[in-house]
Amino acid sequence: MPDILRYLCDEKDVVFSHLRTDIMTDRQDRILRAVVEEYAEVASPVGSQLLAKLFNVSSATIRAEMADLERQGYIQQPHTSAGRIPTDKGYRYYVNAATEEEHKVAAGGAERALTARIGGGSVPDRTIRNTVDTLVELTQNLGLATIGNQLYMSGLSNLFGQPEFMNAGQVKEVALLLDNLEPWLREAAPNKPLSVYIGKENPIGRNSGCSLIISKFRSPYSDKSFIGVLGPTRQSYKEVMGLVENAGQMLERALYA
Repeated sequence: MPDILRYLCDEKDVVFSHLRTDIMTDRQDRILRAVVEEYAEVASPVGSQLLAKLFNVSSATIRAEMADLERQGYIQQPHTSAGRIPTDKGYRYYVNAATEEEHKVAAGGAERALTARIGGGSVPDRTIRNTVDTLVELTQNLGLATIGNQLYMSGLSNLFGQPEFMNAGQVKEVALLLDNLEPWLREAAPNKPLSVYIGKENPIGRNSGCSLIISKFRSPYSDKSFIGVLGPTRQSYKEVMGLVENAGQMLERALYA
């Protein structure tokens, strides 16, 4: 083969190899989902040995897959010799891939508890607050909702009790987000039934390490009222998204029953 053709063939292989490694495989997809879910549960980096048992493959295979996921920016190693944790990009992939049916299944019994607690809507203010308080209990996050021009919040101790917020600098970033949340909601007025802002995606408090999950609903106070939760990026996203979305829908039905 002439040198120029050999060169072009080699270059083609390099290009296609690069393209292949930037496309997530089915196994990488499942590994990333497992990292997100295990990390949400245990709050510590997820190691290759645990995943090897879960997927019934060798630790070396898992390490190779995790190295590729890390190269693509979906997971990261917080310190040497540690397992991996999801990045904001990894969480975004996970959230985008989750189906509405998965939200419902994950919410499960918690959704039934939410339904039982909302009740009638004879007093809108009380009904909204009760729904927020229920979300706090079910998600162990900070719950929030707009009531007229005010932002009702509950569960600050839950938020600041999370291991992510144990240093003063991080607490300050979260406080900055909370200080600006109500005017941002009023001005931006997100128009989707369910909106998820992960980590640095947050238009305010980009360095807070928080995820904001909010649902739009119609209330006597506004056609664009909001209810949701704020918690660390380490979330059980499917369950929380299902609960927040249903809270908005149930609340609207209760207020106009």
